[in-house]
Amino acid sequence: MIQASRKQWIKFGIVLVLYLIFLIWLKSWLGLVVVPFIFDAYISKKIPWTWWKKSTNKTVLTVMGWVDAIVFALVAVYFVNLYFFQNYVIPSSSLEKSLLVGDYLFVSKMSYGARIPQTPLHMPLTQHTLPVFNCKSYLEWPKWDYKRVTGLGEVQLNDIVVFNFPAGDTVATGNPAEDIYRMSYAIGKQLSKPIDLASLNLEQQRDVYDYYYAVGRKYIDENPQLYGEVITRPVDRRENYVKRCVGMPGQTLEIKNRIIYLDGKANKEPDNVQYRYLVYTKGMLPEDLCHELGISQEDLMACYTEESVYNMPLTEKAKAALLARKDLVTSIENVPDDDTGGLYPDNKLTGWTVDNYGPIWIPKKGATIDLTLDNLPMYERPIKNYEGNSLEVKDGKIYINGQETTKYTFKMDYYWMMGDNRHNSADSRFWGFVPEDHIVGKPIFIWLSLNQDRGWFDGKIRWNRLFKFVDSIK
Repeated sequence: MIQASRKQWIKFGIVLVLYLIFLIWLKSWLGLVVVPFIFDAYISKKIPWTWWKKSTNKTVLTVMGWVDAIVFALVAVYFVNLYFFQNYVIPSSSLEKSLLVGDYLFVSKMSYGARIPQTPLHMPLTQHTLPVFNCKSYLEWPKWDYKRVTGLGEVQLNDIVVFNFPAGDTVATGNPAEDIYRMSYAIGKQLSKPIDLASLNLEQQRDVYDYYYAVGRKYIDENPQLYGEVITRPVDRRENYVKRCVGMPGQTLEIKNRIIYLDGKANKEPDNVQYRYLVYTKGMLPEDLCHELGISQEDLMACYTEESVYNMPLTEKAKAALLARKDLVTSIENVPDDDTGGLYPDNKLTGWTVDNYGPIWIPKKGATIDLTLDNLPMYERPIKNYEGNSLEVKDGKIYINGQETTKYTFKMDYYWMMGDNRHNSADSRFWGFVPEDHIVGKPIFIWLSLNQDRGWFDGKIRWNRLFKFVDSIK
């Protein structure tokens, strides 16, 4: 017969109600299998959860006390990171000067709704690799389908968003920061004889690009000493990126002379948007002036000393301030526009550049498009890699899942993400659309900011950025 005090029943009732609310939020009744264990922990106590507390051995008490605390902490961190929030640090300058390298962000997963993990068995506080051991930090099985719980809202235009890197589905571990698709096409082109693609029709162009990719990928696979092992990663184990959403599902995006247009209307540029310029000077720029204008050591790296020219990113405010210093700066010019070695899609001759790109339609869930050899390169990766279909082209005809077709209906919404540091950002211009199942969360505020160019007693901590709300960064 169960003998439990009123206090035990009250505790059990509170925990059970909270847990059931959690399951309702997740829309997952599989979690009901845990209820008997909760009942036992508070009421029946048949399972000796804390058997070690009855031990007379001090070593057992000490060791198991630590084990109990560590396990509890790991479980708590696991659920908090999965469903509520996580920490994220800005690793690169792609969003400067809106978000800075060394900004530590509080990222809310509730803002857009947390995802049910595809790989539920993983080590907390690791993304895909265990430190020291340098092995996978997750198990491939069980693997769950994409599902997102109800959030506080949806991704809005110009939101700063944390997401999984879409082109990170396949990774060369020796070059993990590189997009293996772009890398394969580039290597294949280098190893092949020059071909005038403009003289070929669309079907012939596709054959050439397929050849480039096959040659490049074969070279990567056969040279692990250069590129490491080639592995695949599930969606939730891919690298986390943070960019600004500048294109929404169903919109047509075009970049003309650096300005983003959506459905023909210019989108508002971020207040601290940066572009690269050639800054002609009379000598080296003083360190105190650079610090005052927010110009980092990374920004100054491309300096041609003999010509006294810097190739650097600048905000409009910093550009105007430098032009006003006639004693230091003679002139500032735009950096020539180019494709920086290849833009998305990798397998189409577009003539697009980083400053003049598109137009390109962003896929929307439920929308049906006419598929042609002309637009297929834009949508091939979403159809194959993100929505799990087989796709091939034979004799100029498109086959999806073995069936000839001229149409496709998208299963997910997609977004276009770009950095505010427009000429120093690996973004959608290089690897394409971000599917909705890759969205991680929304940065809420900066809880710590460390300047990598300064010492601890020389302005290392950027006090003016602490607890700054990201939504205020427009």
